[in-house]
Amino acid sequence: MKRLVLALAALAFALPAAARDWNVDAARSSLGFVGTYQGEAFDGTFKRFTARIAYDPADLAHARFDVTVDLASAGTQNAERDQMLPGADFFDVAKFPAAHFVSSAFRRAADGGVLADGTLTLRGVSKPVTLTVKFAPAGGGATLDVATTLKRLDYGIGGGDWADTSVIADAVTVKSHLVLTPAGG
Repeated sequence: MKRLVLALAALAFALPAAARDWNVDAARSSLGFVGTYQGEAFDGTFKRFTARIAYDPADLAHARFDVTVDLASAGTQNAERDQMLPGADFFDVAKFPAAHFVSSAFRRAADGGVLADGTLTLRGVSKPVTLTVKFAPAGGGATLDVATTLKRLDYGIGGGDWADTSVIADAVTVKSHLVLTPAGG
């Protein structure tokens, strides 16, 4: 009997750990960006996105993010800009309706924070991206804040006359605040 208990205990420790699965509370979560037009910063949001999140700060080896963004849902509270974003010079939603980020690895930064490495596919272009990750347990759930800075021209956003970085800055900050609830809970 003692051998059976020891064998079961050894088997339990040999099983791989799994990061906790989370649901995103869409009504209380946001995904946005900050761009610069003629020297003035402007905020934008994506109203529709889905995110599959598995995360445990104590088990980064099994963490994963898989996020799909409906590009037609972008808005900046500027009618002219909002009409242009879905067009061929910017997101070209007729050909590329969604952006997709999937993580490949998580690691500790020098400051002790967490970085998520992955690939962002936008307008048919896939590039490596690193997100800063801030996870905070809150009651029975958690919040997850991520941010990165992209170069819009790397993805062909703002082509043609809009490629001039003195008019629209190349750097765009992307940030998200997700309110999480335990999956299955």
